[in-house]
Amino acid sequence: MRLPPREEREHLRLAVELSKTPVAEIALPERRHAVVGGFRLHYLDWGVAGRPPILFLHGGALNAHTWDVVCLALRADYHCFALDQRGHGDSEWSPVMDYDPEAHCRDIAGLADQLGLERFLLVGQSMGALNAFTYACEHGERLRGLVLIDAGPNVRAGGARRIGEFVGATAEIDSIEEAMAKALEFNPLRDPRLLRRGLLYNYRRLPSGKWARKHDMRHWVGVDIAERAARHRERWGQSARVTCPALVVRGALSDVFHDEDAENFVRALPNARWTRIEGAGHTVQGDNPRGLCEALRAFFAELA
Repeated sequence: MRLPPREEREHLRLAVELSKTPVAEIALPERRHAVVGGFRLHYLDWGVAGRPPILFLHGGALNAHTWDVVCLALRADYHCFALDQRGHGDSEWSPVMDYDPEAHCRDIAGLADQLGLERFLLVGQSMGALNAFTYACEHGERLRGLVLIDAGPNVRAGGARRIGEFVGATAEIDSIEEAMAKALEFNPLRDPRLLRRGLLYNYRRLPSGKWARKHDMRHWVGVDIAERAARHRERWGQSARVTCPALVVRGALSDVFHDEDAENFVRALPNARWTRIEGAGHTVQGDNPRGLCEALRAFFAELA
C-alpha cells in the first residue's frame, strides 16, 4: 500500500526530525522495476545520476523502505538504490522457493549490470548482509567497498529465534493497529508515529479484510531461524575471498550479533574493521539512522 506523495514527504520529514539525521532536502525516490533472470524485481532509485552508486539490501521480512532515511541523508553525495529482494516487498516470489544466498547473488549481479554499476558500494543488513557477502565472494572486483550490518559467521541462536517467532506470530493480523502494538512490544526503540507507514509497506490487505506480510512466508514456515543461520556458516567461512575493503557494523543493543562476533569476523576478513552503533538493535538503519550514516560516511571517506 502506497501513501500519497504529500503524506510520504510529511512522514520522511518527521522521521528525519525524530532521528536528528541531517538531510539536504526532503525528496521521494523513483519506483522502478527490472527483470532479472525472469524475476521482476522492484527497487527504489533515490538519485542522483553521476554520483558514486550505493546498493542497499534489506534484512529478512523487511523491504527497501527500511533504508529511506539513510538514503535520504546520503543522496546529496551518492546515487542510492534500495532493492526489494526476491520474495519481499513489491518484487516477485520464487515459485520454487529459491531464496538461497546464491539466488540473491544472481539477482544482485543482474541488477548491477542493468543499472550499469561498474564499481559500486554494497550495503546489507542481516539477510541482506549475507547476500552482499555472497556477491562480494563472487564479484569482489566490482565493489569499491562492502558494509555488513549485524550479521556474520556467529549469529546468536536466541536472538535469531526471537526474530523468527515474531515474524511468524505476525504473519497475518486483523489490523495495522494490531501489527503496531506487536511491533512496539518486540522493539520498543521505535517511535509509534513512524511505525504505521512502515507496516503499510510491509503488509498487504487480504480479501477477508485481514492483513498479511508481503514477503513469501512459505520459506519461513517450520524453519528454525537459528538452524538456518547454522547452515549459512559454510558460506560465511569463505571470508578470505572478500578482497574489497569491508566495514562490519553492529547494533550495540543487538541480541543477534555481539562485539566479540564482530571482532572475530573482521579478523577473518582480509581488509576490514568494525564499528558499534549506539542505541541500535539488530535493525540498525531503523533504530539509529543518524549513527549509521555517520559510520557509512566515515568508511566511504577512507575509500576515496
